[in-house]
Amino acid sequence: MTRKDALKLFEDKKVRTIWDGEQEKWFLSIIDVIEILTDSPNARKYWSVLKTRLKKEGSQLATNCSQLKMQSADGKFYKTDVADVEQLFRLIQSIPSPKAEPFKLWLAEVARERLDEMDDPELGIDRMLEYYHRKGYSTNWINQRLKSIEVRKELTDEWEHRGVKQGQEYATLTDIITHGWSGLTTKQYKQLKSLKKESLRDNMTNLELALNTLAEATTTEISKQHQPKTPEENRKVAARGGSIVGNTRKEIEANIGKSIVSPLNAKKIRQIPESSE
Repeated sequence: MTRKDALKLFEDKKVRTIWDGEQEKWFLSIIDVIEILTDSPNARKYWSVLKTRLKKEGSQLATNCSQLKMQSADGKFYKTDVADVEQLFRLIQSIPSPKAEPFKLWLAEVARERLDEMDDPELGIDRMLEYYHRKGYSTNWINQRLKSIEVRKELTDEWEHRGVKQGQEYATLTDIITHGWSGLTTKQYKQLKSLKKESLRDNMTNLELALNTLAEATTTEISKQHQPKTPEENRKVAARGGSIVGNTRKEIEANIGKSIVSPLNAKKIRQIPESSE
C-alpha cells in the first residue's frame, strides 16, 4: 500500500488523513470529524453511542468503517476508525451540526484533489514525485516506483475484469506472486525488512522493485492470454507469473553472487548514494 499520512485543516482544526494509493482514496479519522462537528468534549464516546444507534437502525455504515493506525497527540500510533469521503458524507447526515454544510464543502474539496488528478494525471504524478523526493529517495528509485504503480494498476484492472474481489482475494494473489519470485510470503518479506504496517514496495531496493514489477506484469499478460474464470485458476496464473520471475532472480543471483531479496528497508535504501544503485 502506498500511503501518505497528512494533517488537513478545517477552520484551523486538524483532521488526520491517510491517502491510500492502491485504493486511490482519502481516509479520514472519524473521531476528528466528530470532534469538529459536535464540539464534544468526548468525541470517542459520542462515536461509540452513534455506532450503537446506527447498528440498531440496520445501517452498515459503522460496520463498513475500517481501522488504520494514526498518530495520536502523544506521538504514538494507534488504530482508529476511519472512513472514506463517500462514507463521511453519509455519516454527517446522522450528526446534527451547524457545521455540517461547510464541512461537506470542505470534504468535497478534499475529494476534488483526486478528481483533478483524473482530469490531469500529471498532477497525481507530480504529487507523488514530491512525496518521494521529500522522503529522500533517489531519482532512479522514484522512476522505478512510479512504473511499479502503473503495472500494479494494470494487474488489478485485469483481476477486476476476471471477477476477483478486492480485499482478501487481491491480498492472496499478491502473496502468491510475491512468494513465487522471492521465495518469501509477504509477511516473511516484511519481517526480513523489519517492517510492520509500512508498504513493502516502498522498502524495496531497485532490483527487488524491478523483479516485483516484472512478476506482476508477467501475471497480467498470462491472465489476459488464459482468461482464468475461477479463484483456483487465478491462483495458478499468479503462481506461474511469480515462478517465471523467480527463475530469473535465481539466474541473476548466480551471476552476482549474492541474494537479491534484501533486509534493507527504506531508511537504509535512502542512505545509498544514487551512483552506487
